[in-house]
Amino acid sequence: MSISGCIRRLRRRTRHLADGTSEGGQADFTLRAVLLGLLIGCLLCFTNLYFGLQTGWISMMSLQSALIGYLLSRFLPKPMSAQENVVLQTTAVATGTMPLAAGFVGILPALGLLDETRDGVPPIHLSWIAAVGWSCAVAFFGVFLSPPLRKQVIIEEQLAFPSGTATGQLISVLHQIPPPETTVRQRRGYNALASNDDDETIAYAAEAQETDALHVPEPEVAEQEGWSSLSWSFAASGIMTLAAYFFPVVFSIPLFGSYLASEWLWTFTPSLSYIGQGIIMGFPTTLSMNLGMLVGWGVLSPLAKYSGWAPGPVGDMTTGSRGWILWVSLAIMCSDSVVSLVPVIYGIVYTRLWKAAIGLQDDDAASSAKESKEVETEDRLVPMRWVVWGLSGSIVLGTVLVWLVFGHEGIKPWATLIGFIMGGLLSVLGVRALGETDLNPVSGLGKISQLFFAWIQPGNIVANIIAGGVAEAGAQQAGDLMQDLKTGHLIRASPRAQFYGQLIGSCLSIVVTTTAYALYERAYEIPGPSFPAPTAYVWLGLARLLRDGELPQKSGEFMLIFAILFSIIAAFKTYAVRSGSRYAKWIPSGVAFAIGFLNTPSFSLARLIGGIVEHVYYTRVGRDNGGIRLIIIASGFVLGEGVVSVISLVLRTVGVGVASCWGCGHGMCGGCPAS
Repeated sequence: MSISGCIRRLRRRTRHLADGTSEGGQADFTLRAVLLGLLIGCLLCFTNLYFGLQTGWISMMSLQSALIGYLLSRFLPKPMSAQENVVLQTTAVATGTMPLAAGFVGILPALGLLDETRDGVPPIHLSWIAAVGWSCAVAFFGVFLSPPLRKQVIIEEQLAFPSGTATGQLISVLHQIPPPETTVRQRRGYNALASNDDDETIAYAAEAQETDALHVPEPEVAEQEGWSSLSWSFAASGIMTLAAYFFPVVFSIPLFGSYLASEWLWTFTPSLSYIGQGIIMGFPTTLSMNLGMLVGWGVLSPLAKYSGWAPGPVGDMTTGSRGWILWVSLAIMCSDSVVSLVPVIYGIVYTRLWKAAIGLQDDDAASSAKESKEVETEDRLVPMRWVVWGLSGSIVLGTVLVWLVFGHEGIKPWATLIGFIMGGLLSVLGVRALGETDLNPVSGLGKISQLFFAWIQPGNIVANIIAGGVAEAGAQQAGDLMQDLKTGHLIRASPRAQFYGQLIGSCLSIVVTTTAYALYERAYEIPGPSFPAPTAYVWLGLARLLRDGELPQKSGEFMLIFAILFSIIAAFKTYAVRSGSRYAKWIPSGVAFAIGFLNTPSFSLARLIGGIVEHVYYTRVGRDNGGIRLIIIASGFVLGEGVVSVISLVLRTVGVGVASCWGCGHGMCGGCPAS
C-alpha cells in the first residue's frame, strides 16, 4: 500500500480526533517519555562517540529514536501518545549528539595533538572535571537559541526541514493520528516530502535527510517486523564487534594484498555498522564518498609520495601523503560549504533586508508580518524572558567556564564572548540552510569562525580552535534542535515540553559523554590506530595554516584546483536542487567527497556496500512497498556495534587483550600488539 493510501485511510479512521490534541488527553511531557528518551540517548551518545572518534561520523538518529521509542512503548501499560514520542526523540537527540556539540570528536583531540616545539604550547589534556566544565560552557547556548529561531524559520517562514518532517510523518502513521499538515513556504525546487539530496549524517556536514523512511506499513506490521529485524541485526553486529576485538584481523582484511595494506592503507573493514551507515546515508552519498576515496587514496596519495611532496610513511599525518591529502579535503569542504550558503545569504540580504528597506515587500508579506502564524497557546511556548535570561546566563557562564578551564593564556574572555556572538549569527545561516536543503554546513561555519579569530587574535592556536568550537557548537546544536521542533510543530507537541527535554538531555549527556571519553582516553591512544579522530587534524591543520601560512609542498596548487572545481560543482548542485531536478542527488557532494579523503579506504568501502544494498532494495521492491524494515536493520547494525563497543572498552580497561593476532602482519589492525 502506498503512503498516500495509508494516510487517507488513517485520516478517515481518526477524523473524530480533534486537531492538535494528544490521544486521550495525555500530557506531552511525561516521566516515561523523558526516561525512555534518556535511555535511547545514552546509547546514541556512546555510539556517536565511538564512530565519531573513528571516522567523524555523527548521527542525529531522530527518526530511529522515534521508531525505537514507539517499539519500547508497546511494553508500557498505557500506550504512549504521539506527542510523548516527540518529546522522547527530542530528549534522545539532545543526549546523543553531545559528542559533536561539545567537540569530543574534534576539538578536544585536536588540543591533545599540540606540539610545544611547533605550536608554542604543550598538548592540552583535560581532566574529567575540566571536560565537564567545557561541556557545560557550550551545552546550553544552542538550546536557548532555538525558541526564537523556531518562531522565525518554522512558524513565520515555514521552512521544510525535511528530516523533521519525515520524523513527523512516521510518528503520525505509527500512532494512527491524522497526518500532519506539511504545507511550507513554496520555494521553487523544495518539497518537504520529496527531497532526495544527500542522505549523510557526519560530523563535517550535519544531519541529513531521512525522507526515504516515510513509506511505512501498518503500525501492527511495523511493530511485528520491527522487533524481529532490530533484534537480529543488533545481535549480528554486536557479535561481529566482539569477534573483531578478540581477532582484530576481522575488521582489517587485506582485501587487495598485504603490500597495499601495509604500504598504502588499503584494507577492508566488513563492519555491519558501517554497512548500516551506508544504508542510512543512501547510495548517492556513499558513491560521492568512494569517488573521493579513489581520487584521494588512489591518485593523489601515490602522486604526493612518488613526487617527494610527502616523503614520510603514507599514514603519517605530518610528513606522509595522508597528511598531504588532508589539505585538499579541507579546501573541498570549505568551498562546498561556502557556496551552499550563498543562496541563503542572498535570500536574507535581498528578500528580508533590502526589499524591506526600500519598501518593496508585497501585500501578502506585509500582512503576514503583522499577523502571527503561531498555533500554540502561550502556556505551551517557551516564554521570551526565559530565552533572554537563558542566553545571557549561558554566554556569561560559558565565558567564565572556558576561562577557568583554559586560562587567560589559552583564550581571553573577550574572545570567547565574541565566539558566542558569532555562533549565534552563524546559527541563523546554518538553520536556514538546514531548513531549505536539509544540510547544515557546520564544517564551513566552523572554518569561517577560525578565519575570523585568526584575524582578531593572531598567533594563538589554542584560542583559534576553542573559539571556533564555541561558534560551531551553537550552529550545530541549534540545527539539530530545529529538526525536532519541526517534528513537534507538525504533531502539535508542546514546544515547552520539547524545551524541557532538550535541557534534561543536554544535562545528562554532559556527564555521560565526558565519562565515556575519559574511559576511551584511558584505554586507547586518541588519536591513534583504533580511533584516528580525523576531524581533529582538520581543526589543528587549519589553525596552524592561519598562524604560519605554510603548506606542504605543492599542496596549495591542488587545494586551489579542487576548491575551484567543487565550487562549480556545488553551485551546479545548488541550482539543480532549487530547480527541483530529479538528477540533483547524483551530482557529487563536496563534503562527502572530502570525507573519502579523510577516512582510510576500509570505512568508505563498507559504506558503499550499504549504499548499494539500499539502492538495489528500493529499486526492486519500490519505496512505496519497501516499508521501514531496511532502515530498522540499518539502525540495529549501527547501534549493535556502538553499544557492544562499551563491552570492548571495559575489557580493554581491565586488561583483557586480544585472543590472536593471526593475519595482522600488515600492521593495520587497530589495537593489536602485532601492529
